[in-house]
Amino acid sequence: MITLFFHIIINATRPVITLSADSYGASLVEIGIVTALYAFFPLFLAIYFGQLIDKLGDKLPSIIAYMSIVIALVFPIVLPNIVGIIASQILMGIANVFIPISMQNILGHESTSENRDTYFSWFTLVVALGAVIGPIVGGYLTQYFSYNMVYVFCIGCAVLGIAVVATLNIDKYSTVKERQPLIASFRLLQNHQLKVALFASALVLYSKDIFIAYFPLFGQHIGMTETEIGWMIAIQGMAIMFIRFLLPRLLDVVSRKQILFLSIFVAGLSFGAMPLFDDIYMLAIWIFLMGCGLGCGQPISMTITYNASPPDRTAEVLGLRLTVNRLAQVTAPLGFGLLGGVFGILSVFYMSSALLVAGAFVFKPSLQSFYKRKAR
Repeated sequence: MITLFFHIIINATRPVITLSADSYGASLVEIGIVTALYAFFPLFLAIYFGQLIDKLGDKLPSIIAYMSIVIALVFPIVLPNIVGIIASQILMGIANVFIPISMQNILGHESTSENRDTYFSWFTLVVALGAVIGPIVGGYLTQYFSYNMVYVFCIGCAVLGIAVVATLNIDKYSTVKERQPLIASFRLLQNHQLKVALFASALVLYSKDIFIAYFPLFGQHIGMTETEIGWMIAIQGMAIMFIRFLLPRLLDVVSRKQILFLSIFVAGLSFGAMPLFDDIYMLAIWIFLMGCGLGCGQPISMTITYNASPPDRTAEVLGLRLTVNRLAQVTAPLGFGLLGGVFGILSVFYMSSALLVAGAFVFKPSLQSFYKRKAR
């Protein structure tokens, strides 16, 4: 429930933030900056927060994160301008460090190397459920009420999240007492498996961010309503849920690296095909295929990351993963915002497609090893 509430909030508000900024007259470049702010401070704080969670446990940081969300969502209500949106995104970004690390850390401790793929698949299935519920609710509340009603709804979800966290006993995983220097965290990147996992995670996360930030503008451009935009974004979440059900079986047939190659390649092709259509049903098909492609990357990268972690520094390594993710989520919106400002909204989709397709070849398996030799 902690993860579900959090991702309902994130997926309900992110498209609304983009549309709000657009309604205040923000350019594509400025919208890119707003999107990047969500990841800017976590880029520098994620490793430290991971070390803090290793020391303090998972409960208190999760409560702090939900309290930050409540404050963040008050800003665009009391400051209905671009300043309120900027303040909101900064606080939301900080909250989006504590909760993912804490929840993934708990799952990692509870699982074994044999069932960790399954555990993380179920975890990301809940994330995907939030990606379905959030945009649909946000779309309806925006179209029939207002942007502020979306924020009020999400404040209610955050309060429920605080109540759930307060009832749980999740502090028992605190394992380390001394904070490691920052350079020690980056030395972990000498592990090849960890580098592969972090690259896959960054590709997936930046692509999902670009889609959530810029698809609402593309949808408006072709005449879609807020509700239709919400449903289109939710289809991505449905596709992720669908592929997560299949992922444990896929992992019994082919290796993680092979799945990463095929899934990211398909996601890239789908991303590039979307701007070619303005028919809502064709868009739904390509978005579904993109969601299936992106849906494999997160649980696999989580498993590889956790398996490559020293036992007493798991949250720190998850923080390192989040740092790499946030680096991609800062640089990509800024770069794509500039690109869109010069060449138009469609160029954002084409360039993101090209990067995904090119990135997929990092994981390209040899033809001789297409059938599985598990990389545990």
